[in-house]
Amino acid sequence: MRPERTDGTSGGGLLVPMAWMYAEYIADELLRTGDLMEPSTLEYRAGREALALTIFLCDGAVDDALPATRMDELRLLTAYGSAWRRWVCERLGAAAPVLSPDGGRSVPDPDLALARRAWRWLDKTELLAADLDAIGPPPWEPLGTEDDEEWAQASAQVWTPAWQLGLPLGHLAIHLH
Repeated sequence: MRPERTDGTSGGGLLVPMAWMYAEYIADELLRTGDLMEPSTLEYRAGREALALTIFLCDGAVDDALPATRMDELRLLTAYGSAWRRWVCERLGAAAPVLSPDGGRSVPDPDLALARRAWRWLDKTELLAADLDAIGPPPWEPLGTEDDEEWAQASAQVWTPAWQLGLPLGHLAIHLH
């Protein structure tokens, strides 16, 4: 979904990023109905941005609420082990600029600018994640030495790119929808 008036009749006014705003709205609705995380957290923002980016970069906009086929597509794109990061980079790299009404120079696409900003935030921002391996050894393994315990406590804090926390959150929200 691109801005409604790109044919020169808008008087050269501001282009409104309707496609991005729509993608953010749908992502927010999916996360809120899943009730997985408090909306004021950075993890929630990571989930919303990852979902919005996925929705925005999918081909074609959908006027209705998300149909089952679109939900299946989103579920596959956000699945654990998928090549989501590479897919996002390829789609953002292949995005064509919007041409001005006179067919000359390209004008900045506000939707694409917001999508790229969201991707930069997801990729460059690191969030503190729980390291489940550092909680303790599995019950079938013998307890280690004091050095092992110190190492486990020091490694209990794991920093990871925001998209690595947001993507599974978004995937779970899609499943709960």
